[in-house]
Amino acid sequence: MNPLLSRLQPYPFERLKQLFSTVTPNPAYTPISLGIGEPRHATPHLVLDALATATAQLAAYPATAGLPALRNACANWVQRRYGLTLDAATQVLPVNGSREALFAFAQTVIDPTLDAVVVCPNPFYQIYEGAALLAGAQTYYAPSDPALNFNVNWDQVPAEVWAKTQLLFVCSPGNPTGAVMPLSDWEKLFALSDRYGFVIASDECYSEIYFREEAPLGGLEAAAKLGRTDFKNLVAFTSLSKRSNVPGMRSGFVAGDAQILKQFLLYRTYHGSAMSGMVQAASIAAWDDEAHVVANREQYRQKFAAVTPLLAEVMEVRLPDAGFYLWAAVPTRDVAADGVGDDVAFARDLLAQYNVTVLPGSYLARSGHGIGQGPVLGGAHQANPGAGRIRMALVAETAECLEAAQRIVAFIKNTRS
Repeated sequence: MNPLLSRLQPYPFERLKQLFSTVTPNPAYTPISLGIGEPRHATPHLVLDALATATAQLAAYPATAGLPALRNACANWVQRRYGLTLDAATQVLPVNGSREALFAFAQTVIDPTLDAVVVCPNPFYQIYEGAALLAGAQTYYAPSDPALNFNVNWDQVPAEVWAKTQLLFVCSPGNPTGAVMPLSDWEKLFALSDRYGFVIASDECYSEIYFREEAPLGGLEAAAKLGRTDFKNLVAFTSLSKRSNVPGMRSGFVAGDAQILKQFLLYRTYHGSAMSGMVQAASIAAWDDEAHVVANREQYRQKFAAVTPLLAEVMEVRLPDAGFYLWAAVPTRDVAADGVGDDVAFARDLLAQYNVTVLPGSYLARSGHGIGQGPVLGGAHQANPGAGRIRMALVAETAECLEAAQRIVAFIKNTRS
């Protein structure tokens, strides 16, 4: 077996399953899950109709590069959303959802014969870590800074780490924090990329769910604003799952540096990553329509406007920049050794008493700075930046999310008394 498999960490939901294995939820309440970020709004009819009329595509093998019509639809969406003109033939590549692509991209980019480092934010989406470890690299965890709206303070990453970095994962809007990275951070990262030669993978799958008038800044957009129109060493990843409520379609695309995408296409051709022709047809319909996205975003806005103030009465939580998560600090009645609330105990007891599932923030982050094949990087030890927080996915209908919030309020008030 591949020895690198032994380096993988348990996935957050496996840890949650183990935590809850000895818990008996209160049967007086119907179960409500805020744990998994799986969109549950209705799938648009235009997508379902496109799927139903494209069954003939099942009779042919799809090309890994995708249909020209799909690549054009993706490029046209980038033009409408960010005002950028891409070469659909060389700067756009359809993928089977951003998760699959993020993992495969690391296998393409990383040279394991060198002392490779992959940098990612902390907390983070665990695919970044697994992709790095299975590519033979060491992972460096750059912690988010509450003082910077939970964006990373990139100045704190040591120069010796950047010198070994081959790939940087950024996530904006962030999972789980909902933070959007400002242009000043992009400028800093582009300068570091130019100096040290690493590739930036920009995970933007939450970009179309936001709560302010201005849409979140994207990586390609930031590059263009800074005069980097060739998108050197930059590839952006996006998906229809959250935007169009089709997580089961596994459809998205990557865009950016044409030379990197050429190599990524080569890898994917051997990997067998072609998108079904039916899914391509439905994806074209989804990327070509914006009305359902506006309606979806408004539904989230109304939901968050109702739920967030209710929870803010009893815990530290605020409206995120974007995404569909609330990143909340748990009360410190049961204080852990580091002086923050015990997020694991909170999640366990909330399920037992009120039958509501949330995800402990410490399951989405790491203590320390590095893990992998070499010595731990980064100097002083860091505490787990997710400790004392929980992630709540407000993906269900508003009434169900409100019910969950009311139970959480009752739970906190009862534990304080």
